[in-house]
Amino acid sequence: MSRDRVAVEQRKTTETEIIASVNLDGEGRSEIKTGIGFFDHMLEQIARHGNIDLELSAKGDLHIDTHHSIEDTGIALGKAFAKAIGNKKGITRFSSALVPLDETLVRAVVDISGRPYLYTDLPFSREMVGDFPSEMVNEFMRAFAFNAGITLHLEILHGENCHHQIEAVFKALARALKDAVEIESDKIPSTKGVL
Repeated sequence: MSRDRVAVEQRKTTETEIIASVNLDGEGRSEIKTGIGFFDHMLEQIARHGNIDLELSAKGDLHIDTHHSIEDTGIALGKAFAKAIGNKKGITRFSSALVPLDETLVRAVVDISGRPYLYTDLPFSREMVGDFPSEMVNEFMRAFAFNAGITLHLEILHGENCHHQIEAVFKALARALKDAVEIESDKIPSTKGVL
């Protein structure tokens, strides 16, 4: 039943140069360098709590701001995820996770459907955490979901500390992805026969 669920995606534009490598059946190892400290820490959450081995290198126009680097990382990571998941045969497909971080509670719901969609209700309590603009969580998640071909719902149910809020969002995504990519059969999980 085992198969190789590893992929590499390279993205090069006039604004960024990114290489993302994923192993969906990894051990949560990561080597991440984006030049944005808090963002690196959040991507490490995806690896560790999703049991995804992740190597990611991003060079971007940080002298302008972080937008291009964060969004393009989402694009590259989403495309690598889509390649690694392949035809989706046997995956669990649907999953959800509730993740607390002190006073914060976040819900993530995933459908690896081939139909990209993003719903968010993320009332962050401040504009910046370190060198990371809170508004870029939505931009990253949209880029990731649409390029991975997944339906993704993310909600902060409650919380006050913005660091906790953002970190719980990334951890909840990781846990939901971990369960959704798990192989549970030898069938395509759809009445259509394809995803």
